[in-house]
Amino acid sequence: MRIALPTQESNGLESQLFGHFGSASRFVIVETASGASEVVENSNQQHLHGQCQPLQALGGKPVDAVVVGGIGLGALLKLQAAGIRVYRGVEGTVRENVALIQSGRLPEFSSDQTCAGHGSHGGCGH
Repeated sequence: MRIALPTQESNGLESQLFGHFGSASRFVIVETASGASEVVENSNQQHLHGQCQPLQALGGKPVDAVVVGGIGLGALLKLQAAGIRVYRGVEGTVRENVALIQSGRLPEFSSDQTCAGHGSHGGCGH
C-alpha cells in the first residue's frame, strides 16, 4: 500500500504529520511493503479554500491512501472519486501514523468531519 501523509518537514518517517492536507508544504509517501519513503513537494499549496487540487498536490504520484489530521470537503471528495481512501490521522510522526493505519486503528474521514477553512498557520479553521 502506498500512503501519502502531509508534513512541513523533510525528515522522512520522522516528519510530524501536518494538520491540513491542502496547505502542507510537502507529502511523505510511504510504501508499506518495503518501508521505503519519498518526499513530494506540494505544488498546489497556494490555493483558496475549496480550490485544492489534491492529485496535483501529490505531484501525480499514485497512492492508495492519505492519512491527514484535517481536509476540506472538496479535496476529500476528489480523492475518494480517484479511489484513494482518506484516513483521519493523529498528532505524531509519519512512522506512528503508518503503524496505526496498518493495525486498522485509524478511521476513514467522512464528509461531516471536513474543515470549513484554513486557520492562521495553515491548519483547519473549524
